[in-house]
Amino acid sequence: MSLSIQEVQHIAELARLTLSQEELELYRQQLSDILEYAAILNELDTTNVSPTSSVLGMQAPLRSDDPMSGFSTQQALQNAPRIKNGQFKVPPVME
Repeated sequence: MSLSIQEVQHIAELARLTLSQEELELYRQQLSDILEYAAILNELDTTNVSPTSSVLGMQAPLRSDDPMSGFSTQQALQNAPRIKNGQFKVPPVME
């Protein structure tokens, strides 16, 4: 599939880009090549291929989610710039 200059200009406008005539022609060719390659991939028979969400194994790189106790009120407030009645004191949001 070959894109026209007008289609590339429209794409550039959507992306809020200002392109010169040389850039329009360069991107027209590059985008057309990408679309042609995608068309080739669409022709592949994938009926016996199971869908995959990742080519990597199912690994959880995060730490285990073990319950643990939280901060005490004293620990949470120890670096607060202002405290009132055991709570953070902040400036009013609405007056």
